Amino acid sequence: MKIGGFRKCSEVDFPGRTAAVVFLQGCNWRCPYCRTASLVVPQCFNDPIPEEEVLRYLRRNRSRIRSVVITGGEPTIHADLPEFLAKLRALKLAIKLDTNGSQPDMLREVFRDRLVDYVAMDVKAPLRNYAQAVGKQVDVEAVRASIFLVKNAGVAHEFRTTVVPGLHTLNEIKELSNLVRGADYFVLQGYDSSHASRDDFRNRVGFTRKSLEGMRKHFTRKVKRFEVRGTEHAASEPEIEAADAHQIAV
Repeated sequence: MKIGGFRKCSEVDFPGRTAAVVFLQGCNWRCPYCRTASLVVPQCFNDPIPEEEVLRYLRRNRSRIRSVVITGGEPTIHADLPEFLAKLRALKLAIKLDTNGSQPDMLREVFRDRLVDYVAMDVKAPLRNYAQAVGKQVDVEAVRASIFLVKNAGVAHEFRTTVVPGLHTLNEIKELSNLVRGADYFVLQGYDSSHASRDDFRNRVGFTRKSLEGMRKHFTRKVKRFEVRGTEHAASEPEIEAADAHQIAV
């Protein structure tokens, strides 16, 4: 497994749990507002952390770390993801998986083998605008299939959208309420432009919290729970981790 970063302990990445966070290298999309180039763009990768080093740390700290988040990059592009999740399962850890939803076949396998306890899927935009949002052509039917799988897998889940000025409009955000209808949980995330991968997406002023809260009425009738997260959560995002990639004390 190509591990590009590791956080020993997080209070915010797995709802209701303290968890370690494993950041995998590589992504099949190029979202222009991405804040994690060190995990997405191969030329920016650090030398990967040995998988056994991470497993050893988790094994030795099971008394206090009982949950783990697998994020990226995009975890589901890795063919050995199920094998890695099974190793974590053997440590009796609760597992959360973050995904962009581009690989429904991998999600189907993960759900079939009951390898995760929680899934968070990014919904980038209304399907007709996905190519613009992710920086390349995309199979939107695969995204639609993943949304269906996540909603119906019998696993706790959330969908989330980062609202980017100049890329999203409030009317487009309203449309997402139909796409995620029936979900456990939907989150709108405020935009922090300070580390955007493209220069033209830096220093953009995000939507106000008030305007995002105004979306609540469109979602509360269609999802079980709705939340707005502001940029105060930016410190938990993974570009921080790449710089400390090899500092795992075991």
